Amino acid sequence: MVNIELKQVGKSYGNKEVLQNIDLSIEQGSFTAIVGRSGCGKSTLLRIIAKLEPITKGELQFTGKEANDPKIRIMFQDDRLLPWKTIIKNIELGAVHPSVAKESLEKVGLIEKQQDWPDQLSGGQKQRIALARALASNPDILLFDEPLGALDALTRIEMQNLIEELWQQQHFTSLLVTHDVTEAVRLADRVIVIDRGIIQLDERIDLPRPRERNDRFTYYERKILNQILGV
Repeated sequence: MVNIELKQVGKSYGNKEVLQNIDLSIEQGSFTAIVGRSGCGKSTLLRIIAKLEPITKGELQFTGKEANDPKIRIMFQDDRLLPWKTIIKNIELGAVHPSVAKESLEKVGLIEKQQDWPDQLSGGQKQRIALARALASNPDILLFDEPLGALDALTRIEMQNLIEELWQQQHFTSLLVTHDVTEAVRLADRVIVIDRGIIQLDERIDLPRPRERNDRFTYYERKILNQILGV
């Protein structure tokens, strides 16, 4: 398991400063959501943690049992499946063993699709396959960059339930970037609001699971949304 530590992290593209002095500790096995307006820096922060972007200043550290070589996987809004490979072959690309690929496909409920091609699947099914591919590597850290943003409302709820269930089973550290405040409160132990490259709110979500929409749930929604809107 791996803890994530960011110390005074900044990121600039030329003269444009996207992130400023980010201090953030993410505990192993936790589920954290990062929300904010478009262009606030949340996806950049996720890409830094995924090691897809170098930092301009500061320090990114991984601590814990697997800290020397953490397995980090990321799910994007588009599934990024290879159209010339069958579903099972797509999953095997990142699997620790071919048998694990089938196990991952069973976990997302699509084992019967293993010999299908990606263009035979719906959008929701493709995202399930993308999730299975990420899980097949037995990740220490699983990052979600708006992976449900293009799905219809019912499929999105089903995917939220699936992500929560698998996170509880496998205990990987999860970070979710989303525009959907309800989704953030629904899934995360902690919601971080970023505005103009700065952490403006770091809110612990003290709600039992599975979560129901009640007064306490609505309280967190309003607090987070008001911070984003500057109310």
